Amino acid sequence: MRGLDDIDREILAALTENARTPYSDIAENVDRSPPTVADRIDRLRDLGVIRRFTVDVDRSKLDTGTPVFVELDAEPGAADAVKESLAAASAVERVSVTAEGRVLAHAYVPGDVRAFLDRTVDTDRVRSMDVSLLSETEWTPSTADVSLAISCAECGNTVTEEGESAELAGETYYFCCSSCEERFVAQYEELAADAAGKTP
Repeated sequence: MRGLDDIDREILAALTENARTPYSDIAENVDRSPPTVADRIDRLRDLGVIRRFTVDVDRSKLDTGTPVFVELDAEPGAADAVKESLAAASAVERVSVTAEGRVLAHAYVPGDVRAFLDRTVDTDRVRSMDVSLLSETEWTPSTADVSLAISCAECGNTVTEEGESAELAGETYYFCCSSCEERFVAQYEELAADAAGKTP
């Protein structure tokens, strides 16, 4: 399986800067034809590198609430639940979890911040919280020097350029080796046959 090359990275950088960039403009910048760019973008979507094309809303231009950065020190084992609660709130723009189990969130909170956190998060599962008022933020994701990090559908190992892929029922699955591919496909076909009421 082919990994990412410099052309893929340039395409990703262009789309990260503006997801509405016409393929013809990207093609001119990477010295390729528009159909080649379209094929590469389709491949990146198939690989799951590009999940969707979205609108980047500048919330500072909208009356959406007070911009805050929240740090929550979750109880042991509670970080995922705290993160999910925050991620589900429409006021929260971005959530991260540190290796130490601290939950970090960037939000635009309407009204009282403390009341918002009490409504959103089970505070019994939080040891401490720190809220900082933000004056400005900037998010600049980088695609320079990135490589693929796709997990094998069978064993979970990283799929390298020597990996395999198989299309089953219109969905593409990736594997670290041919053995994993064979096991996965055999089990998939067996389950599909069982579901159809037949033996393989």
